[in-house]
Amino acid sequence: MALSNFQSLKELDDNKIQEIIIESKKELFNLRLQKATRQSFKAHNFKHLKRKIAQLMTLRSQRELNKN
Repeated sequence: MALSNFQSLKELDDNKIQEIIIESKKELFNLRLQKATRQSFKAHNFKHLKRKIAQLMTLRSQRELNKN
């Protein structure tokens, strides 16, 4: 999983952003579950997913502020 380009995320609509946030949070939960049960996982995916979620949530909040 490569780091996502923020410019490509800006082109998404609000519904798609929300879907990706939910999907990414589920992936992060699954990674934490794998870590807790001592299954094999790639540790760098934590950083990638957290960054992706933060970017999407920032974009979502900026759009909400611009609507008001």
